[in-house]
Amino acid sequence: MVDLKGQYIKIKSEIDSAISKVIDEAKFIKGPQVKSFNNSLADYLKVKHVISCGNGTDALQLALMALELKPGDEVITTPFTFIATAEVIALLNLKPVFADVLPDTFNIDPDKIESLITAKTRAIIPVHLFGQAADMQKIMNIAERNNLFVIEDTAQALGADIYDVNGDYKKAGTIGDIGCTSFFPSKNLGAFGDGGAVFTNNDVLAERLTSLSNHGMEVRYFHDRVGINSRLDTIQAAILEVKLKYLNQYCKDRQKAAKFYNEGFAKTTQIKTPVKAPFTSHVYHQYTILLEGIDREGLMDFLTSKGIASAIYYPVPIHLQKAYRMLGYNKGDFPVAETLSRNVLSLPIHTELTEEIQQFIIENILDFING
Repeated sequence: MVDLKGQYIKIKSEIDSAISKVIDEAKFIKGPQVKSFNNSLADYLKVKHVISCGNGTDALQLALMALELKPGDEVITTPFTFIATAEVIALLNLKPVFADVLPDTFNIDPDKIESLITAKTRAIIPVHLFGQAADMQKIMNIAERNNLFVIEDTAQALGADIYDVNGDYKKAGTIGDIGCTSFFPSKNLGAFGDGGAVFTNNDVLAERLTSLSNHGMEVRYFHDRVGINSRLDTIQAAILEVKLKYLNQYCKDRQKAAKFYNEGFAKTTQIKTPVKAPFTSHVYHQYTILLEGIDREGLMDFLTSKGIASAIYYPVPIHLQKAYRMLGYNKGDFPVAETLSRNVLSLPIHTELTEEIQQFIIENILDFING
């Protein structure tokens, strides 16, 4: 699905030099490269504060902790995403409340949100799924009318732009109260291990986030709040600062690959290629097609026999997962998410993907469809 080694080889000398410098300095925890990367990412995002942390799940947890919500408070999010989004809500004794997703972009449907708001609702977590942003203008309008916080889960869309009516843009993750991202190796900006970050323009929230990620400390050994230990390794920060310079190009490479796929599947009605909303760019963390009348498992087996990778994100929506039965949802409650779970398929997309490889993938899929 990705070619991390191929990507590394292209910038090997820069990466190796950055790693060697950290080893030579032997400042493996909170070394100067961490602060430097935080500042560089803040400049890229045009946001006041970036606080790096251990991984994307920690980023979401820190964001919720910084809002100082109370047990039983409700947080509205999507059932069609990676489990971490709902997981951190439940872990903090908050209640996940799900809104169904849109059938074209697969992102949370803003029109489904407002009817779910109760006296206990405190926040909304839209997920910018597969590389493009949810409708932040509508979501922010809902949040402002109802005095709710907004946490943007930008783990899959770092680098995406969100446009306003005048054509101006902000980066995904910088519009709500707090943005969160992951640097898992397969992400558009991926580390060589785990990593994550939170970002905000709010000085008070930034101070809390910094303290919470460091055992609740502001001054060493003086703990002002209950926190956690979540920090980005210095080596990972050094690697990420090198790769950040190439993030825009990485996104363009993925967009080029997506365009080639789109053209290759244009003549078949049984494959619905990704739909890009007009208010956002799409950085294609995943290239996810919607199959109509195709045996998905049969297709995956066929592709495997040809040496072609494929994956399902996500085969079971969160509301039907065993761990979340306590929420009381049933099959049929979120029909769009459930339909997507049965019919989506993600194809390889990454910075090293060649048109020759893509053509091979397209031809084999069309061969399977056409019998």
